[in-house]
Amino acid sequence: MIFLFIRLFKNPGQVITELAFRSYAEISNLGSEVDPSAASVHREHNLVKTNMNGAEFLVKTLEAHGVTHVFGIPGAKVDSVFTALLDSPIELVLCRHEQNAAFMAQAFGRLTGRIGVCLATSGPGVTNLVTGLATATTEGDPVLAIGGEVPLDDRFKHTHQSLDAIGLMQPVTRFAQSALSIHDLPEVLGNAIRAAEQGRPGAAFLGLPKDVGLAEIEADPSAGWGEPILQGPCHPQALSRAAELMTTLERPLLLLGMQASDPDLSEALQAYVRRSGLPYCATFQGPGRWVAPEQYVGRLGLFRNQPADALLSSADGVICLGFDPVEYDPSIWNSDPARTLINVDVQASGQDQAFLPQVELIGDLQQTLIAMANLPPPKVAPDFRQQQKARAAECRATAAEGASMGGAAPVHPLRLVHEISSVITKDTTLCLDVGSHYIWMNRYVQAERARQVLVSNGQQTLGVALPWAIAAGMVRPGCPVVSVSGDGGFLFTATELETALRMGSRFVHVIWNSHSYNMVEFQEQAHYGRVSGIQLGDYDVVKFAEAFGAKGYSIENAEELGPVLREALQQPVPVLINVPVDYSENIRLMQNVHQQFIH
Repeated sequence: MIFLFIRLFKNPGQVITELAFRSYAEISNLGSEVDPSAASVHREHNLVKTNMNGAEFLVKTLEAHGVTHVFGIPGAKVDSVFTALLDSPIELVLCRHEQNAAFMAQAFGRLTGRIGVCLATSGPGVTNLVTGLATATTEGDPVLAIGGEVPLDDRFKHTHQSLDAIGLMQPVTRFAQSALSIHDLPEVLGNAIRAAEQGRPGAAFLGLPKDVGLAEIEADPSAGWGEPILQGPCHPQALSRAAELMTTLERPLLLLGMQASDPDLSEALQAYVRRSGLPYCATFQGPGRWVAPEQYVGRLGLFRNQPADALLSSADGVICLGFDPVEYDPSIWNSDPARTLINVDVQASGQDQAFLPQVELIGDLQQTLIAMANLPPPKVAPDFRQQQKARAAECRATAAEGASMGGAAPVHPLRLVHEISSVITKDTTLCLDVGSHYIWMNRYVQAERARQVLVSNGQQTLGVALPWAIAAGMVRPGCPVVSVSGDGGFLFTATELETALRMGSRFVHVIWNSHSYNMVEFQEQAHYGRVSGIQLGDYDVVKFAEAFGAKGYSIENAEELGPVLREALQQPVPVLINVPVDYSENIRLMQNVHQQFIH
């Protein structure tokens, strides 16, 4: 019978045909023809004498999976993994806080499409990972977190650093499981990697008890643990239905979300968008102008008042591609129940009264895009096409205002956007923190390639920019990196400046300094007519930079900014640039907002 199952796996059509013409008795007798040892062949394939412990197996498996960097902080319960890394080509990046290790792993995952890996010890080491893992899961970035745990005998004791890590991690990851024996480790590791990378990516957590990491294992680390599964395009019937719906539209609009920005999709995405001729917009985390400049209208999100929002409101059909509702709540932008919705993604959307697509094209995005490119191009009404061009021009005109906004500091946000844009080349990676600056930057900075601009658009997590900048330099060595934060968000993770210096990182970090949590401030003012809990103290950015061995600048006039940025990009060390910013016109960000509540 086992022989039959093996044949069924390899050639199902032939076996099923044979079964149709054979009696039950004949099938039962097959068992006597099978070599008794055959049943153990597959099992023994992965049981290889290795003279390795669990930690060494884990590291070897990461090597086989192509991991090049691991970010973390050691501790007694996970030291075995750090020791194993000494004999590995994988580079260990020792961080100053576990949260930042998770941020760095997240950026690594977003830029490479494969797992970024972070390590932490038990107890507070693991709890400190939570924010970074929640951000990665929400924003579709593959991360594998490995957390040390107390020995198995202490698992249910109230002892030093004991913690229900799995219960803690389950809400913020796609997979959370402990290896409760050395024999479980390959399976848990393989499933964790797959959970992080397959479908819509996210974080996975592997709990490693101390004694499991030290136990001897018999397994082959190169046996395909975590190997990705190849998937095909969407179902042909769904594709036919989508094609039918598109023929009924006069004002169709593409909405590109965060998964559409995957660099592996670039070629297929450009081919489809250009062949379709469809106008398109993008979320903050989605692809931008580079896909098809003549068809691009701009970004949307956060507040429903951008030029792209105006075009979206008049569209009779929206084709969402790689879009997650967390990027821009459909209840804000999809108020018309008559509008046609087509959803293209790797997994079905969560059903929502404001997001109930007539058809969903679910499958590998690249393969689905190739199939969609073969469809007849939809017709776009001339007036809608003209509207798209007018809205795009409106966006460009606002951005252009910055060139003439000079004078003594504080500097207008549009002038900052203009100067930062002027030094960004196609090779530059731009890492944005969260704050008022992130709204101005996302609206008016134009990306020239996939994932050139990194932004936290799901959790809106403060402090990500500087750790992301460190990781971006490791993914693209020798290429420029510019990061931006407010003065509040900067101090969330500023201690990693020491990590940057130690690792030989180079980047330019621009601090938009308002002495406040301004993104909260201007929204409180709009809602309540007064503000609370937003005022921050000042600090000397230049001295802070110099204390770590970095370079610091402080801007006193808008005209200084361009030359300082160009000089900073030539420095051999990380650079901090303090820019007093004038947020007095932030009310422009909220004018003509149509939703009742601000998220």
